[in-house]
Formats: sequence, C-alpha cells, structure tokens
Amino acid sequence: MKVIGITGGVGAGKSALLQYIKEKYCCKILMADEIAHKVKEPGQACYEEIVSLLSPEILEEDGTIHRGKMAVKIFGSEELLQKVNNLIHPAVKKMILDEITVAKAEGKLDFLFVEAALLIEDGYLDIVDEMWYIYAREEVRRRRLKESRNYTDEKIDAIMKSQLKEEIFRKYCSIVIDNSEGLPAAFRQIDRKLGEYL
Repeated sequence: MKVIGITGGVGAGKSALLQYIKEKYCCKILMADEIAHKVKEPGQACYEEIVSLLSPEILEEDGTIHRGKMAVKIFGSEELLQKVNNLIHPAVKKMILDEITVAKAEGKLDFLFVEAALLIEDGYLDIVDEMWYIYAREEVRRRRLKESRNYTDEKIDAIMKSQLKEEIFRKYCSIVIDNSEGLPAAFRQIDRKLGEYL
C-alpha cells in the first residue's frame, strides 16, 4: 500500500480529484479537516482540553463543541489560536498514523491518500511515501473560488497570502498534477501515475 499526501492551494481542485480517485481506485482517503472535527468530539483526544481552555460556554446543549462559539472565542487572539492548534494538530496526526497502521496491517488497499492544506508545514513528509501537489494557475483558482464559493477578491487575496508559495509546494512534492485545464486532463495525469504503481 502506497501512502500519498495530497496538498495544494485553495481552489486547485483537490476535492474533485480525490472524489475521482475514491470512485476509481481501491483506496482510502483521509481528510485532515474532517479528522480535526472528529478529535474535538466528546470522548475524543482534544475534547476535554479544548473545553477547559475555552470554557464550557463553547458547548451545545448536547455537550458537543459548537464551531461558531469556538471560533468567536479564538477570534482575534493569536495566543488562543496557537494553543488550540497545538492541541488539534498532533491529535490529527496521531489519528492519521493509526489509520495508516491499521490499513497496512489489513493489507486490502492499493493506496491511502492523506489530504491536508498543511501537510508540508506540519511535518507529514516523514509519514507519506510521496507528496502530490495539485496545481492550478492563479487566475483559474480565483475564477473557481468566485464561481463555486462566492469569495470576494479580498477574501481570496487573504487566503492565498496565508498559504505556501508555489515554489515551496514544488520543492517538497515529487508529483505535480496540473488541474488548470479542467478535470479530464487532470484525471488522465492521475491515471497515468497510479497506473504505474498497479
């Protein structure tokens, strides 16, 4: 089983490409964002610590953490944001490592994909066998974000500024999938690459 990290800037089309991979290949896909929500659930790794850090005011009536209330608490405090990230990121990484270990032991999958915006920054290079960079030209990404998410130019600027530069992605990723020309062209690149491994 090959473990492949998937990263890339906002609007590059990671979700659409992973959906294609999920439907066509014998694989499992771990989305770091989804796991980050999971580790905050009652009884999970970060729940108690986050509640004691941010106070029970962030809880719903059923005891789950209310995302909006949590965001309000953290908003504007670099220090709180850092503390919350310091709880969540290691827990997410541990859950991903556990999933990889289980999948390898079961031996049923050809591939396991890990998708996260911060794969490079959070030190996933030593967890995955190879890193893929999903690339699309900036003007294409901007157009997609406006059409699909109704983002303003200001919002797009802010997000893009906070993400890694293209040369950093290219430095750490051994495979580049160019999704500038639309999905069929990107699917062909994926099939060619994964076909080499099967």
